Amino acid sequence: MPAIGAVRQVALSAGRDLDATLAFWRDVLGMNVHARFDPPGIAFIMAGDVRMLFTDGIPAGTVYLDIVGLEGFHAEAKANGVPFTAPPALVHRDTEGQFGPAGESEWMAFLKDPAGNTIGLVERLAPEEH
Repeated sequence: MPAIGAVRQVALSAGRDLDATLAFWRDVLGMNVHARFDPPGIAFIMAGDVRMLFTDGIPAGTVYLDIVGLEGFHAEAKANGVPFTAPPALVHRDTEGQFGPAGESEWMAFLKDPAGNTIGLVERLAPEEH
């Protein structure tokens, strides 16, 4: 049986306008293009050690990204006209420490990029932080 390691790459739709999709990830989320190849019209953005591949011809996907300061980011982005599909909300109290330190709460907000990919922004907060 092979030893499977960490996630290496995630493919997301670039839609019909790679430039608009990449601008969203840069301008709204503050993530820069790592590499771009034209042709064929693909680009990569790094999320830690994970490559996110953006290309046309694949269905829109969902990616969850860690964030610090979710409430502040949401307020600022919304004030700048970024539409959210769901505002920050408590989704899990990790009392047992199943997904991180015991006692933390997991908050998420959701938005979509121009290609229709869903972006879940995730912040874990210690009990005294919420």
